[in-house]
Amino acid sequence: MASSLLTNSAAMTALQTLRNVSASLQTTENRISTGQRVSTASDNSAYWSIATSMRADNAALSAVSDSLGLSAATVDTEYTALNKVIGDQNSGLTKLQALLVEAKTAGIDRKKIQSEITQIQQDMKNVANAATFNGVNWLSTNASTPATVNLVSSFSRVGATPTINTITVTVANYSLYTSSTSGILDTVSGSASVDSLNIGALTDSTADQTTIDTYIAQVTAAINTVSQSAANLGAIKNRISNNTEFVKSLMDSVDRGIGQLVDADMNAESTRLQALQTQQQLGVQALSIANQNSQSILSLFRG
Repeated sequence: MASSLLTNSAAMTALQTLRNVSASLQTTENRISTGQRVSTASDNSAYWSIATSMRADNAALSAVSDSLGLSAATVDTEYTALNKVIGDQNSGLTKLQALLVEAKTAGIDRKKIQSEITQIQQDMKNVANAATFNGVNWLSTNASTPATVNLVSSFSRVGATPTINTITVTVANYSLYTSSTSGILDTVSGSASVDSLNIGALTDSTADQTTIDTYIAQVTAAINTVSQSAANLGAIKNRISNNTEFVKSLMDSVDRGIGQLVDADMNAESTRLQALQTQQQLGVQALSIANQNSQSILSLFRG
């Protein structure tokens, strides 16, 4: 093969090979530094697009998880207050019922019993007023309280169509006191509500005994209604808890799916890095040798 001063084919071939090796080495180093084999759309447009959409879905699921946490705290606050209102042998509606039964006793001092009843009535109202979380109160409501509340429970996307599911809470089912006196405890039935009943002036007369019987029935009905409301909130609590666990599991699943698409295999990349570094060193050596050809041509013209 003829020797050319202007065209060094060996050097050109070695240089092209070295360029290719350097480009591959740069790609491998980028994968190792980012941990991803698809970090930009130019790496793989289809996988990058899918991964980007899935990351957006995961961000929405994270927001759902936060919303479920807020909803769980709200429901738990209302549930705790309802249980307190139901009470036990020393407090709440349970104690109120017992006091009214005691008031049926002939000759008993009903004014003293009423003093204790009044304290229970005030305590139940205080509990309802205090059942507030983040400005939300379903037990003691006013005109600005919404009739229904939607608690975000899940997010899904099919194609380009997102779907947000909610748990609907009807506030009236849990309202003990309202500004229009239509709650479970302040609705007047007969001559009084559970919140306003008063036996201090009642006697042993048949008519007054009948009034006490009416109050007992009214409180018993209130216990049943409040208990049902607490049971409903308990079911909502369980649903929120289940949805919370599902959303967390779903987020982990989406993360794994994204990883399958774009994450680099670090074992393979480490092996490839070693090989490319060796090829780069050999390419530099080959180019150096090829460049010595011009020195060989120079020797032809020495005397």
